[in-house]
Amino acid sequence: MKLGVVVTAIVLLAGRTAQGQTAAEHIALGDRDHAALNAASALKQYEAALAVDPNNSDALIKAADDAVDLGEFNPNADQRAALFRSGEEYARRAVAANPANAEAHFQLARALGRNALTMGPRDRVKYAREVRDEALEALRLDPKHSGALHVMGVWNAEVMRLSGLTRLIAKKLLGGQIFGEANWENAQSYLERAVAIDPDRIAHRLDLAAVYADRGQKAKAIEQYEWIGRAPVRDFNDPNYKADAARRLKELR
Repeated sequence: MKLGVVVTAIVLLAGRTAQGQTAAEHIALGDRDHAALNAASALKQYEAALAVDPNNSDALIKAADDAVDLGEFNPNADQRAALFRSGEEYARRAVAANPANAEAHFQLARALGRNALTMGPRDRVKYAREVRDEALEALRLDPKHSGALHVMGVWNAEVMRLSGLTRLIAKKLLGGQIFGEANWENAQSYLERAVAIDPDRIAHRLDLAAVYADRGQKAKAIEQYEWIGRAPVRDFNDPNYKADAARRLKELR
C-alpha cells in the first residue's frame, strides 16, 4: 500500500466516532431528528458530531439552538438553567469558529436572552448590552435575518417594560445612549419585519402580539393570537407557544 493511501486512511478514521460515524453523518442524523421535532435526540447527535470535530460551526450552531429549545419550557429550574448555559457555550464557540456567520451571532444573542430571563431584573440588565450587540452583528451580516430582528424587537420591549429603580440601573449599566435607543416603535417595527420575512413562525407572531397588547392595540393582538391558534406546528416549542397564545387571547377578550 502506498504511503499516501495509508495517510488518507488514517485521516479518515480519525474523523469517525467509535461507531464509525463522521461529524457530517451525526449532523445529518441530528437534522433528521430536529425536523421531526425531537430536539433531545437532535442535540445528542450534534454533540456527538462535536466529539469528533469540536470546532464544527454547523454542529455548534445547531447544538445551541436545540439546547435553548429544550430549556425554554423545562419545568426543572436547574435543568433549564444548565441547558441555557450549554446553549450559550455552544453559541460562543460557534462565533469563535466562524465570526462572519450571522446565525452564530443570532444563536448567541438568543441564548444570552434566555439566560437573562431566568434571572432577576438587575442581573437581567447585565446581559442586555451583549444581547443587543450580538443581534445587531447578526443583522449587519444578514439584514434580513428574522431571528435577529425578533431578538431586537424583544430587546426593545423588555427595556420598555422595566420600571422604577430597575430602569435607573439599566440606564447606568447600558449607558444613556443605548438605553435611550429602546422604544415601543422599535419593538413593534423589528417584530413586524421578522413576521414579514418569516410569516409562518409562531414565535415571531407571539411576541409581536404581546407588543401590540402592551401598546393598547387590542384588535391587532387578537388577530395575531387567533392566527397562532390556527397555525400548524412547525417548531419544537410551537405547542407551548400555541397554549400561551390561547391563554393571552382569553385574557384579552
